[in-house]
Amino acid sequence: MPHFGYCNLSVVPVRETPSDLSQMTTQLLFGDVFLVLEREKNWLRIQNAYDDYIGWIDAKQQLPIDEETFHRHSNAMFTNRLQGDLYFDSEKLTLVPASSFQSAEVFRVGKSEIVPSLPLVSVSTPKIDEIKDIAIDYLNAPYLWGGKTPFGIDCSGFTQSVYKMAGLRLYRDASQQAMQGNSIHFISEAKCGDLIFFDNAEGKIVHVGIFVGEGKIIHASGKVRIDSIDHQGIFNEETKSYSHSLRLIKTFAL
Repeated sequence: MPHFGYCNLSVVPVRETPSDLSQMTTQLLFGDVFLVLEREKNWLRIQNAYDDYIGWIDAKQQLPIDEETFHRHSNAMFTNRLQGDLYFDSEKLTLVPASSFQSAEVFRVGKSEIVPSLPLVSVSTPKIDEIKDIAIDYLNAPYLWGGKTPFGIDCSGFTQSVYKMAGLRLYRDASQQAMQGNSIHFISEAKCGDLIFFDNAEGKIVHVGIFVGEGKIIHASGKVRIDSIDHQGIFNEETKSYSHSLRLIKTFAL
């Protein structure tokens, strides 16, 4: 019989192996739901319903739910673009942006009552023209491998979270995101909000950022920053050198 879970905390680390010492590969944010694939002592191997990403979480950092609740919350209708508070069974949680909500009103998960007290936005319709403004709110967020919050974020966690708040669903890793959208052949054709991908010497996609127009890209490298970009790649204004080699451009414009 399958088992399911609900992220009832602000942020939960998802690890490569069932150990607190293991590398964090991604994070769950409040409202994420997942399928439990296996259990090993106090650890659960899970698959996130949002992006199918698999990893291990501490079993104490989740709320078990039934299959009906899992399916109801698998396609969240609302998210938050600002940090704010929520009350979960009368206990306050401070949430980071890009959390998930099935309703903008009071709702229940199992026997628990959830009262959002922060502004929520609908993600039922894509809002590509808002991607730049959402992304800029993350400026200077420190880089953190596996991170998805303004307190620590990696390149693909940044693009996934920004796109989520604009009503567009991306996979978790840059190499997976590179398979989505429609290809643009020249940087001169890129539009604000397009994703730009970069590869290493072996040709593997290792980095992604968001084109914000006027020859600029916003991306997480050391921190979320804005740099110049051309047909060769990202030009770091501080080091006066190219930091990433351009591989491909993808658009999600309708």
